[in-house]
Amino acid sequence: MEAVDAVPVHLNGKVAIEDIDLMVVEAENGNKQNGREIVLGRNVHTTCLEVTEPEADDESTGDKEAYMASVLARYRKNLMERTQHHLGYPYNLDFDYGALGQLQHFSINNLGDPFIESNYGVHSRQFEVGVLDWFARLWEIEKSEYWGYITNCGTEGNLHGILVGREVFPDGILYASRDSHYSVFKAARMYRMGCVKVDCLVSGEIDCADFKVKLLANKDKPAIINVNIGTTVKGAVDDLDLVIQTLEESGFSQDRFYIHCDGALFGLMMPFVKQAPKVTFQKPIGSVSVSGHKFMGCPMPCGVQITRMKHINVLSSNVEYLASRDATIMGSRNGHAPIFLWYTLNRKGYKGFQKEVQKCLRNAYYLRDRLRDAGISAMLNELSSTVVFERPLDEDFVRRWQLACQGNIAHVVVMPNVTIEKLDDFLNDLVERRSTWYQDEKARPPCIAADIGSQNCSCGLHK
Repeated sequence: MEAVDAVPVHLNGKVAIEDIDLMVVEAENGNKQNGREIVLGRNVHTTCLEVTEPEADDESTGDKEAYMASVLARYRKNLMERTQHHLGYPYNLDFDYGALGQLQHFSINNLGDPFIESNYGVHSRQFEVGVLDWFARLWEIEKSEYWGYITNCGTEGNLHGILVGREVFPDGILYASRDSHYSVFKAARMYRMGCVKVDCLVSGEIDCADFKVKLLANKDKPAIINVNIGTTVKGAVDDLDLVIQTLEESGFSQDRFYIHCDGALFGLMMPFVKQAPKVTFQKPIGSVSVSGHKFMGCPMPCGVQITRMKHINVLSSNVEYLASRDATIMGSRNGHAPIFLWYTLNRKGYKGFQKEVQKCLRNAYYLRDRLRDAGISAMLNELSSTVVFERPLDEDFVRRWQLACQGNIAHVVVMPNVTIEKLDDFLNDLVERRSTWYQDEKARPPCIAADIGSQNCSCGLHK
């Protein structure tokens, strides 16, 4: 099946442009990506824990309680082992919230607007707004000028940011690089938006030359842009200033574009990297979202979404049943998550985060250099702790270390809980197993120059 670009899609009688490439077409058909079989995880139905009815005499025998206790004990043991071998996904597993255990007996729900109390009194809005104010200071926007909320995950932040952009510009076209998170394209499908995929540089950063070409092809429509503050696979940071410059050079004034910044992981790391470009509302951006469970570390998925107050009125409405305002994606919202984030921000502060960022970057460089010393292709973007390398040949090895893979590449995301000792264990395991994968001359390490650049590729052609 050949790739198809710039396909007109009719939306509400209007013509928009949606870029459909080979990856999307075949992924939707089933099980291939760029001609390669996509390896899916095991069917959980084969290992699920059945829910059974209590026996009549359970209260006196205690058999059911004993059974459940044993299941939970085995599960905890499994979690400890899986945590020990976790490297591929951007979650900080180094946290201790024991002091918050006393709150687990309460059903804390922040339903409605964070800034307007509802009639439901068991909430944590005072913690939520405190966290939001902290992020507003980080991204340089006054309290009176921002609105935001604590989301259930980074995807919800993207869904909300893009929804705000769509409501500000109902006929706008969404532009996103091909390396953007899948939730961005999910948003385009959910909201029936015209979507244009923009090419990337080898680093994974948006190609602003291609961006300009595609803007000029649709200059009669407002632009809604997703800017990546760290892409999912390569950890590439889009050049926000160059994106804004490209919009202006293409004839898009600030009243004709909306920028959402997806900062899931690096949006909270970059402010603590010296000389890194700033993500700030002093620039003409519309919203920023980050994940709370990634760099900060949290036992449940959560995130933070901040937008400009002037934009939120277009999608909010008062709800008498709540005695509050509805402007969020979800109705009921986890009231425990804001307390966990508030607790972490107070314990670590700016200096604590800066120290952890420096540790992550230092350990990421260590991993990249060790991989290269072992003759393994590897790349690390300048502002990133995501180390990209050749995909291991053995899927059991991939599952053991919980690596994230795409095509011929895999990555390790170096988080605060990832120590040099853990990296050494991983490297030793990889080097030992790799020697068996390629001991037969018929099997050779893949060339991944197209994915990470020839200067980073250690295949027979480029080393």
